[in-house]
Amino acid sequence: MDDQRESRDVGVDLAVVARLLADGTRADFCLALLDGRAWTAKELAHHAGVAASSATEHLNVLVRGGLLVEERHGRHRYLRMADPRVMALIESLAALAPHRAPGPRSLSGSGRQRALARARLCYDHLAGELGLAVTDSMADRGLLGWGADPSLTAKGAAWIGDLGIALPDASRRPLVRACLDWTERRPHLGGAVGAAVCGHALAAGWLTRIGTTRALAVTDLGRRELREHLGLPATTDMPSRDQEAD
Repeated sequence: MDDQRESRDVGVDLAVVARLLADGTRADFCLALLDGRAWTAKELAHHAGVAASSATEHLNVLVRGGLLVEERHGRHRYLRMADPRVMALIESLAALAPHRAPGPRSLSGSGRQRALARARLCYDHLAGELGLAVTDSMADRGLLGWGADPSLTAKGAAWIGDLGIALPDASRRPLVRACLDWTERRPHLGGAVGAAVCGHALAAGWLTRIGTTRALAVTDLGRRELREHLGLPATTDMPSRDQEAD
């Protein structure tokens, strides 16, 4: 009883957030929205395999709970993650959650899962095998201080500048944050630096989206640039266009 009283005295009701994600449909919605895009309720309903009316009820709960925000453009309603903190919460929980054995789904579905594991967007930064490879290389080259308190080193700031990547002005978002990767079970680079590096790679044509998913493919240009700037070997199993239909 004393422990229960002390938890109430803290003034934080963690159970409220836990209840928002305790439903499988709402959890699926949040995992889909990790790609950083805004989805319509119809798209999310189709993704989760639920009726439109059921999707609307669940989305209203997530919006009221502060995990999602909605935008209206004409008759269309779009949903997205409320902010990077929510993204970090969902990604971290996904890393701790048990992985379900894949069911008897199509080969294309299996290929999409492998593509997501190789390289994907985690809200606005790189995740998966490629995200870990980039993070490890930056740390090994002294561009990141990848310890208990992750940081961008002076050498890393110069490297960012040489690439022509502009970092945002001081804001509430940390420059460097360790984000737990749910497929690799290790932290990858998040924060403003992670977002800037990923944004540059997409804008420069190093990476490209695979269809409408958050999976990413590395272009031939990207392979050359990642080898030149981060020393990633050409033999690294980086996802490419010819692997999309695996």
